[in-house]
Parts: sequence; C-alpha cells; structure tokens
Amino acid sequence: MPELPEVETVMRGLAARLEGRVITRALVNRPDLRWPMPPGLAVRLTGARVTSFRRRAKYILMRLDGGDSVLLHLGMSGRMLIGPNRPNQDTLHEHVVLETDEGWRVGFVDPRRFGSIDLVRTEAEDQHKLLAGLGPEPLGDDFSVASLSEALAGKKTPIKSALLDQKNVAGLGNIYVCEALFRAKVSPQRSAHTIPGARAARLVPEIKATLEEAIAAGGSSLRDYVQTNGELGYFQHAWKVYGRENEPCPTCPGGKACDGVKRITQAGRSTFYCPRVQR
Repeated sequence: MPELPEVETVMRGLAARLEGRVITRALVNRPDLRWPMPPGLAVRLTGARVTSFRRRAKYILMRLDGGDSVLLHLGMSGRMLIGPNRPNQDTLHEHVVLETDEGWRVGFVDPRRFGSIDLVRTEAEDQHKLLAGLGPEPLGDDFSVASLSEALAGKKTPIKSALLDQKNVAGLGNIYVCEALFRAKVSPQRSAHTIPGARAARLVPEIKATLEEAIAAGGSSLRDYVQTNGELGYFQHAWKVYGRENEPCPTCPGGKACDGVKRITQAGRSTFYCPRVQR
C-alpha cells in the first residue's frame, strides 16, 4: 500500500495539473470500489473548478469551487495517471476519469479495487469518518517531541506498533517506521512507554527527515506504485534496513559483533532492524 511519501508525491503531481483547472468531463466507469461511489459523482464533478489540494495521512483531498472536496484513497494498488487527453483512450482497470479545460486527462486505475472515492463538504473534511480521530501529521508542527511523548506515555505496546497506530501519528507506514527507528537507533521491540524524553528527541527528527527524503525521491516503488507521470519512485534504493534481511548493517563496522539486518514479525507485518545498533 502506498505510504505517506507516495501519497504526497501523487498529490503534488495532481496539483501541478489540476489546480485552477475546470473539469470539463468526468466519467465513472463502475458503481463502487472498496465502497459505493457517491451518488451522481460524475455530474457533481463536471464543470467544477479545482481550487486546491490537501493531504491528510494517506488520503488526498481535492477541493472544488462549489464547496465539496473529493476524498481519494489509493488502497493497495491504486494509481493516478496524468497525460494528454486523446480520443478513444482506453486504460485497463481505469474506474474514474477526469478531463480538464487545458487538455489533460487524469485516470484512477485500481486493479484490486481496494481504493475509495468519496465527497465531503470542505469545511467538514476533518469530521469525515475516515479522517476523524487521526493523530498529528508527522511533517507538521503539531508533531513534536512533546506530542509524541504525551501520546506514548504509559503505553506498553512495542514502539513499532505504536507508531503505526494512526491515533498517535497520522500517515506513518511500515517501511518508513522501520527506516526511522533504525536512524534513531531505537529497537522496534522497545516498549512505547520508554520512548518519551531522550529517545523521542532522537526519533521525531528522524521520522521527519526520513519522510522528507522519501518525498524528494518520489517515494518508494513497490508492486503497483508509480508517480502520476508513470515514473517510478527511487527511495527504495536508499533503504537502510527495510527488505534487507541478512544483509550487512550499513552502520555496524562488520565482524562477529554484527550478524546483519534481521527480520521479525510484529502484528502480522515484517520488521527489519539491526539488534546491535537499535536498543
């Protein structure tokens, strides 16, 4: 599933082509994805001007001049592809199409149909059932050493699981939590209640730096993810531990003291880390 950097990259690609443009034609090619499509979606989109975009956690919000926001989630295999509008264009698994007054075509392609689209009034975005109760954005000012310390106080769950809990911090996923914990030299198995203080002071800036570097690289391309122009992201080439089981730890000097990157399972997900570096 695309994580925060991938969603941010897709949102920026959409904004570059759609912000300020009028949707001259909207097509909805099936009645549902993960959930039913909003009633009359094509009619409500046709003729609307896109005013701005916002990302909340792993969701994209496309704001329209009529006061509605399109809430978009890519799901497991969703992609947003942008290109020049051509006659009789047909793309496999393309469920929603937007055409603009500038001649661009945006297609939502989702082979597995775990993605979703909804409409919400812009002023009520944060009250939507998928957004209500989310924690602070990790790249925002509200996510700080103090806020993380407060969220983790008294929690006995492993820190890896606590960071994936969207109520504690919004939008973090498995790849970037593994990478940030390694950079902060914090064991993914460490109890969350031991993080507040000095460890949180290491962890928060590493979470932000990891996400920012991933966004700059266009995200990480795994399975179906591509950018809106069809290009792959490149951050997977900068992974320190994720997916590198039994490979040498990039921090350890080598020798018998380090057996390389290890993989364990936590809450049904693979965790990659170096037991020597991360305590």
